[in-house]
Amino acid sequence: MATQQPATRPANPRFSSGPCAKPPTFTLEKLADAALGRSHRAAVGKDKLKAAIEGTREVLGIPADYKIGIVPASDTGAVEMALWSLLGERKVEMLAWESFGAGWVTDVVKQLKIDADVKTADYGQIVNLASVDFNNDVVFTWNGTTSGVRVPDGDWIADNRTGLTICDATSAAFAMDLPWDKLDVTTFSWQKVLGGEAAHGMVILSPRAVERLESYTPAWPLPKIFRLTKGGKLIDGIFTGATINTPSMLAVEDYLFALDWARSVGGLKGLIARADANAQAVFDFCDANDWIANLAKDDATRSNTSVCLKFTDDRIADGAAFAKAVAKRLENENIALDIGAYRDAPAGLRIWCGGTVETSDIQAMLPWLAWAFEAEITAQTKAA
Repeated sequence: MATQQPATRPANPRFSSGPCAKPPTFTLEKLADAALGRSHRAAVGKDKLKAAIEGTREVLGIPADYKIGIVPASDTGAVEMALWSLLGERKVEMLAWESFGAGWVTDVVKQLKIDADVKTADYGQIVNLASVDFNNDVVFTWNGTTSGVRVPDGDWIADNRTGLTICDATSAAFAMDLPWDKLDVTTFSWQKVLGGEAAHGMVILSPRAVERLESYTPAWPLPKIFRLTKGGKLIDGIFTGATINTPSMLAVEDYLFALDWARSVGGLKGLIARADANAQAVFDFCDANDWIANLAKDDATRSNTSVCLKFTDDRIADGAAFAKAVAKRLENENIALDIGAYRDAPAGLRIWCGGTVETSDIQAMLPWLAWAFEAEITAQTKAA
């Protein structure tokens, strides 16, 4: 391992898992056409919101008969809207292998008090997907942002299901191939894979989900920001740009820019290829160094966006303190910002590899990670 600091530095040291790095061509001047000071209900506002919805459909390849809406409170708001509006009609299976999935379990079991089978797995692992009963509604995250573990594909989801699938795809949309015919409700937020601004969520409904909304009324009251129906019918305006509450038109403009950038790199295929290349650089680094490893135990479930790593060297006395010290060294050198593991996750690092990150920056950062590891091992040995 090198003891000297590497000569090459990342051009962009931002590897945060949310809000994530802006697209490489981003400048504030790109947002000059934002409809600032205008009503989101004026023609210009409606047009931009509709463009955001239809641009999402185009880039992600969402079927024409699926509904796409912009909703409040980021991905959290979108997931909560789905849980509160759709669940309770039948039994639910909750699948969780990291902190956000565990949060949805809490909401369903303790807040809504719905009859639920809860299937959980430790960080780095995934539940037995073959055991899922699709006569029930099924709630899961496609990609565990805080564990770096994702479902390998959609083959495990039954085509002839009678329940609904509700998928939190916030770290997967625009980086993974989502099989829309397998997903009835899908949610994500702008600040993840496309590096958009926070506070806005997206909810995508299949015809089966719309049917549930129009035929079932939950037993509990729904706050205004969760209401998708009125008089037993879907509020269509939500899915054409008439948002439930006032959106940020600056954030909308930023998302429109990100969608244009996504088109410029080859759309969904290009975005997936960029994320795959970024993640593979980290995977190769782990393969070449026996002191660090991917938290995901099965290669088939490794995330290509939120890549979570653990230190495996026997000389490390306090894993949490060591990981924080390594992350701090990299931050102090302006090499890698915000790469500490999530607070509820095992000690380690989390490197965002979504498509807005340049592979050259990942490749430039990794030798510095080796440098920081060795420097901290040396400091720990001297302290002992």
